[in-house]
Amino acid sequence: LLFKTLIFMLVVLFFPTGAPSAYEVLQTPCFAAPKPGESVMIHCSHNKGHNQMYWYRQRPGETMPDYEGNSKTKYSAVKDPDFKSGFKAERSHTKQWSLTVSSVQQKDEAVYLCAATYFGSGTKLTVLENGMKVTEPQTVKILPPSPHECRDQKKKKGERRKTLVCVASGFYPDHVTVFWQLNGQKITDGVATDAAAKRNEITGLYSITSRLRLQAKTWFNPDIEFSCYSHVSPTSCS
Repeated sequence: LLFKTLIFMLVVLFFPTGAPSAYEVLQTPCFAAPKPGESVMIHCSHNKGHNQMYWYRQRPGETMPDYEGNSKTKYSAVKDPDFKSGFKAERSHTKQWSLTVSSVQQKDEAVYLCAATYFGSGTKLTVLENGMKVTEPQTVKILPPSPHECRDQKKKKGERRKTLVCVASGFYPDHVTVFWQLNGQKITDGVATDAAAKRNEITGLYSITSRLRLQAKTWFNPDIEFSCYSHVSPTSCS
């Protein structure tokens, strides 16, 4: 009888803000979850050969804005003419800037992007709703592959695949990160995570699903340990 070890964990992780040299535009934090009336500061730096920086705001439902390198303003007015009041852009160093969103309200929810030839990774801002607080996933579980999965595949034995499913639920807001590990090493090949978390209209909490597709022989290897991790990231990136 073959036993397979599945590990699922709830963790809060904080990562260093250093970036690989390949990054040309570095923006932090990735996420922000303030209460109404609080202020949020977003930081951005770049290693390009000029000293210009522009700020953009992409509201829910809008497409990615176009970069306008010849703009004379600190803010982008594209599709958003009111992106000035309540915002303050400052330069703290030659190639380091910050954008402060003062007294945030629900209308300020958006992805904020800095740009210097290229866009930064963006900062997703979600204003906490009344009565809600940042909540880590209450459950994270791995569902093993279906025993019938390989039987339905018309492939050679060595090419057959198995699919593991990780379900994280009971978190708020939807700033969640899910990742997989094999024997303690993070993997990305074969991983597909839902593009957006789903909300329970009764509890107001979210859930998300991630799938790991791998060779059947990897799943049946008793020396391989599978892990699924999930955490809410109001201020950090993973």
